[in-house]
Amino acid sequence: MTGGEATVKGLLSEARLAPPHELPGILSRHLAAVGCAEALAYLADLQQNVLIPFVDPDEVEGQATPLAVDSTLAGWVFQRMEVQVQELPGGAARVWLPIVDGAERLGVLAVRVDDRAVVAGESEPLLDELHSVALLLAELIVTKTLYGDTIVRLRRQADMGLAAEIQWSLLPPLTFASTNLAIAATLEPAYEVAGDTVDYAINSDRAHAAVFDAMGHGMQAAQLAVLAVAAYRHARRRGRPLAETATAIDGAVSAAFGGDAFATGVLVELDTATGAMRWLSAGHPEPLLLREGALVKTLHVEPVLPFGLSSLAPGVGPSVGTESLEPGDRVVFYTDGAVEARSPAGEFFGIARLTDLILRHLASGLAAPETMRRVTRALLEHQQGQLDDDATLLLVEWRCDEGMFTF
Repeated sequence: MTGGEATVKGLLSEARLAPPHELPGILSRHLAAVGCAEALAYLADLQQNVLIPFVDPDEVEGQATPLAVDSTLAGWVFQRMEVQVQELPGGAARVWLPIVDGAERLGVLAVRVDDRAVVAGESEPLLDELHSVALLLAELIVTKTLYGDTIVRLRRQADMGLAAEIQWSLLPPLTFASTNLAIAATLEPAYEVAGDTVDYAINSDRAHAAVFDAMGHGMQAAQLAVLAVAAYRHARRRGRPLAETATAIDGAVSAAFGGDAFATGVLVELDTATGAMRWLSAGHPEPLLLREGALVKTLHVEPVLPFGLSSLAPGVGPSVGTESLEPGDRVVFYTDGAVEARSPAGEFFGIARLTDLILRHLASGLAAPETMRRVTRALLEHQQGQLDDDATLLLVEWRCDEGMFTF
């Protein structure tokens, strides 16, 4: 058994029964045993602006400082998901590795190694072993997050409103990738989002996704959005087709709110083998089809009234649109807050700016998750960080080019 294999086995064995706050110490001990000192994981905050040291909360604070995603080597590793070796005085090196669970970027791992071969780029086995440790660490972080508040609290940089707490507890991971599909979503304002939400599921040869925008703000909007997602999942998991799913959502919202509240939404199904896409709209903005570096068109289908206005009688379903995607196509779903955000001068962010930013970042070689992070930052900067309405983006990419996702 190699040193790396022993480290992975030891980590897995000790971490199996460990609570979340003990992970940093376990990681440090097992890497130190094979000559890797100063092992420290940094986790991305909720908005992916900074990387926060993951240390035992009982240890002395201030021993490590957060690192900016946009201006540090650690941030570069997070953005590009590529290993970097930083030469240190005395022939040592610090290795920076991305911590990625599937396609979900969690942070970076920093490890000091006193090995001149690493600096010279001649120690692939060691780098491979560290990469395996980083992959295992990602799995442990995701799993242990469910059993305590340590990791959740660490990744928050501001107080979260109750409505947003409800929304984040409901969301699926905001990034997914497989051999022929990628999904990346963002929601802002992260700590106050209430009415916007997304959901998706990957089942056999079908991908299902939805975006909802509940009316109003605060708790009522959050409750409405949660109900819409629950009704969507309930119908989807029963195998209901799109039109019946929409009728079920409409009925659930109508029954709960009596026509006094509503949510717009778009529901989509994608055959991941053929690229055949079907979708419907309940008063929601039209999706955008991107192909070969350009906005091809908006995807129009005759919309019905928003969910909750009892516009869908049993047996009278909404119109369902169809589109045949080509390999490499991307479809952008969004809520109105994403394009109607105004600058101090009153200028809308707009569809043209949104699509231009997405296309330029993708063309530069960035993967979908980093592209959406940068677009969201541009959106916040456009309105000087204070959004008047929730803004949500969901990018679905079919049959990604090989190498687009390097996890």
